[in-house]
Amino acid sequence: MKKRVLVLSGVLLALSLVLVGCQGGGGGSIKIGVAGAHSGDLASYGLPSVNAAKLVVKEINEKGGINGRKVELVVEDDQCKPELATTAASKLVSNKVVAVIGHICSGATKSALGIYKDSKVITISPSATNPPLTQSGEYPNFFRTIAPDDAQARLAVTFIAEKLGLKKLAVLHDKGDYGKGFAELVKQFAEERGIEVALFEGVNPGAPDYSAVVNKIGNAKVDGVVWGGYHPEASKLVQQMREKGINVPFISDDGVKDNTFIEVAGKYAEGVYATGPTDTTQNPLAIKAIEDHKKEFGSEPGAFFLNAYAATQALLNAIAKAGTTDYDKVVAALRSEYVETPLGNISFDEKGDVIGYGFSVFQVQNGKYVELK
Repeated sequence: MKKRVLVLSGVLLALSLVLVGCQGGGGGSIKIGVAGAHSGDLASYGLPSVNAAKLVVKEINEKGGINGRKVELVVEDDQCKPELATTAASKLVSNKVVAVIGHICSGATKSALGIYKDSKVITISPSATNPPLTQSGEYPNFFRTIAPDDAQARLAVTFIAEKLGLKKLAVLHDKGDYGKGFAELVKQFAEERGIEVALFEGVNPGAPDYSAVVNKIGNAKVDGVVWGGYHPEASKLVQQMREKGINVPFISDDGVKDNTFIEVAGKYAEGVYATGPTDTTQNPLAIKAIEDHKKEFGSEPGAFFLNAYAATQALLNAIAKAGTTDYDKVVAALRSEYVETPLGNISFDEKGDVIGYGFSVFQVQNGKYVELK
């Protein structure tokens, strides 16, 4: 009798395990990491990506998940600091995520990518624009839903030459992978067009005062200033320039194309130019995503929200089309499948750069960024 009870118990246990496996779609939840600056000076760039991923995953899970499996987010903060990015990446790998939405800043992304590559973790950034991240071929696991800085820098120089007609520039940067990389490309493309770069100099991020370099700008007698970097330094630079009476055009990158720059720089932001992701807010899917954000979080989305929304959609679409979370099959799906997103109908090329989406030039007019046609 005792033996028959043991056998029956074993059968029931096996049956319960089968049922649990069926409920989880044969593999439990699909873990997706979200990494970036979620605190610190650059949190306004990273938090919108967390919200975007939450919205996409919520909608997917409400429809039953992917192939019967729910999607679970694992969020890690790197403050856009390379040393914290490696820690965040190690935590996500330990948590067995199959892919990561992020990171946000190019330097932090570069620091984390080797860890993801060794662990075969797909990484899709909504904002890391440093060209070698894709063009070096070193990170086959990396994709992005934003065009690279060489496209951004070429657009900026074309605008400087053909729309503003500038002949002599000061090009400044923050010495980082992103800011210096953008500045070097601007210098290269400007000189190829015969524009003189009279001053090319890096500054220390976070410094309380930039009067030394502002004096150099004044002495160089330039007719335009280009900044490669993020908004905290840009807001100080443009303020100190204007206070010194230097009123030449100030042109920057998508690291400055953020409302936080306007809020911090105040009246000094007026007239500033910045390249940034093309405005697709009239796309019906973008309108829906923005409205969903307002309903869920009670605020406007912020920088790179739509890029992160599209990145999450593209990733989950690729997993669904692949029918698995197998690295090679999902990578193949990302490179072959198109998906409708708030950015448009996008896919990725062999290097990991987005197909179907690019940059535009914006200007601060009456306290907000306006896309220039």
